[in-house]
Amino acid sequence: MNSQPAAKTPLTSTQWLICVLAAIGFAFDIYELLMLPLIIKPALASLGGVGPDGLPLLVPGRPEYVQWARALFFIPAVAGGIFGLLGGYLTDRLGRRRVLTASILLYAGAAFAAGYATNLTQLLVLRCLVFIGVCVEFVAAVAWLAELFPDPHRREKVLGYTQAFSSLGGLLVAVANEAATYFSASLPAIHGSHEAWRYTLISGLIPAIPLLLIRPFLPESPAWLEKKAAGKLRRPSLGELFSPELRRGTLVSAMIFASCYGLAFGAIQHLPQIVPGLADVKAQVKARQEALTQQATAAGNAAPAPRALLAAGRQVEEAEAAKVQKWQEVGGLLGRFALAVLALRILSRRTLLRVFHLPALIYIPFFFYWIASSMAEVGGLSMMKWGAALAGFLVVATFSFWGNYLPLIYPVHLRGTGESFAANIGGRIIG
Repeated sequence: MNSQPAAKTPLTSTQWLICVLAAIGFAFDIYELLMLPLIIKPALASLGGVGPDGLPLLVPGRPEYVQWARALFFIPAVAGGIFGLLGGYLTDRLGRRRVLTASILLYAGAAFAAGYATNLTQLLVLRCLVFIGVCVEFVAAVAWLAELFPDPHRREKVLGYTQAFSSLGGLLVAVANEAATYFSASLPAIHGSHEAWRYTLISGLIPAIPLLLIRPFLPESPAWLEKKAAGKLRRPSLGELFSPELRRGTLVSAMIFASCYGLAFGAIQHLPQIVPGLADVKAQVKARQEALTQQATAAGNAAPAPRALLAAGRQVEEAEAAKVQKWQEVGGLLGRFALAVLALRILSRRTLLRVFHLPALIYIPFFFYWIASSMAEVGGLSMMKWGAALAGFLVVATFSFWGNYLPLIYPVHLRGTGESFAANIGGRIIG
């Protein structure tokens, strides 16, 4: 009875700043992560060298391409998982706000630097730093918000709606990649060229700008400060996660989190790489290349070089891949808002998770089976967009569930460590 009036009290200006920063942080978490499916093909083509014919050496289908693509997807995820667990420990030891600020600056700065990478090793190392920052930021932000808004009703709202901005981040990176592709020729040259994938990576610096402006006005978690000031803040211990009181919650959360991440980052986030193989997209590429050849012939010029035709085809593929990702993220945004609304009405956490996760476990394998059997059919691109939207609705919504649930099962001194184990060991590494 006492929580309801508190929930109706208007947010203060400081609380609004907190919500704004949290929303920006969650949005750019996903923004940074979903860059890779959009830029990996042109980045590998650019940094992997060219053959005697002037064409890229690293193209889909070649073993070296597969090796580097796997490395860029999985090594950063493992690095993020391991160092993210350390970040959770530091969140409990040093404070939520300090670690949150450092993590955002880390991933924003690393993303910016990645835009200037001159070889694949540099790109890989910088993507590892991006993942580490993102993995730590999620844990610090969730613990921080949960403790700044102790009223259960308001906490559900704040965590639910600020996490919904994660899907907005996925939508924004698709738009940013399209814009970079369209305006690349008019942007400043980087290493002597105007490659869209570099500008997409550089845009990852954006979240650092409002952070530097807002940071002086942000408070530390009152619950954490109170325990630290009273000398009652116990040292976090990884072993304590497996104590009789917490073992079940730790293991079950990690396993289901792994399932959620497997569906998201092991399946639907690879859709942009599948798009170029669709019959509709191949037809668009062919039409674009033929149009360029006809224009050159009509103007009395030599036929375009193979590299120019390849670049034109790549632009078409990147644009269509970005569109599919936008559909997926629109679905994810709607799913996150749906979960935020249902979280205020469905008291059972198990029921809330089942509403989204069980249908996703059935639908995602069916969806990818359909894609595999329909690659050569005309009209598959439109169906993939609708399918991606539904996949996003079911899968992406579950990530907001964890942000609301995990702070409830761990005490203050262990909250960052426990959340980090579930999200980073369960989700990033196992999932």
